[in-house]
Amino acid sequence: MDSISKHGFHQIAYVEWGDPTASRLAVCVHGLTRQGRDFDPLASALADRGWRVICPDLVGRGRSGWLRDPQEYALPQYAMDMTVLISRAGIQKVDWIGTSLGGLIGVVMAGQEHSPVQTLVVNDIGPLVPWQALMRIGNDIRSAPTSFRSYESAVAYYRRVLAPFGNLTHAEWDHLVRHGVGRGPDGGGERYMIPALPPFSAPFSSTI
Repeated sequence: MDSISKHGFHQIAYVEWGDPTASRLAVCVHGLTRQGRDFDPLASALADRGWRVICPDLVGRGRSGWLRDPQEYALPQYAMDMTVLISRAGIQKVDWIGTSLGGLIGVVMAGQEHSPVQTLVVNDIGPLVPWQALMRIGNDIRSAPTSFRSYESAVAYYRRVLAPFGNLTHAEWDHLVRHGVGRGPDGGGERYMIPALPPFSAPFSSTI
């Protein structure tokens, strides 16, 4: 799907679940350093209950494109992209499920006049974001590795940094890692890569 910023068009990738003619659409939006496949188990469960579900990769993440101006990685652009996505879906009202940054985008969109968001479910976020938390997130991103010599080292890293996700099964950890890293060339061998993230800057004020 194409969306637009001040400096041109970019691609937004997404995975869609369920009946495309279903009357209820859930939009599931991930956190700052994640991607839409995190929602696969939830999306599958909702689709089994008759929902249509769309799980996008925010611009600069997963399989989506990148912005030409790093300063545009902020809530207004994310909201623009998600508005285009909802319009493409051809439905007037949506139920929004957002984690962290995805929750903030939902808060911004739900607060607009004539918003398409009729139900808002958020986790790991609130209307007040302490600056200390923003600094910690920024430092974590800056110090994060960009590649791993083995799949096992990638799993170990994800188990450490995503420990707050809870006591996941081996299959659940495997799912997070498989969709979080990709294989790229490294001399004579291959290296497991984390797709680079946009330069970190606080994408919102500390209070919305």
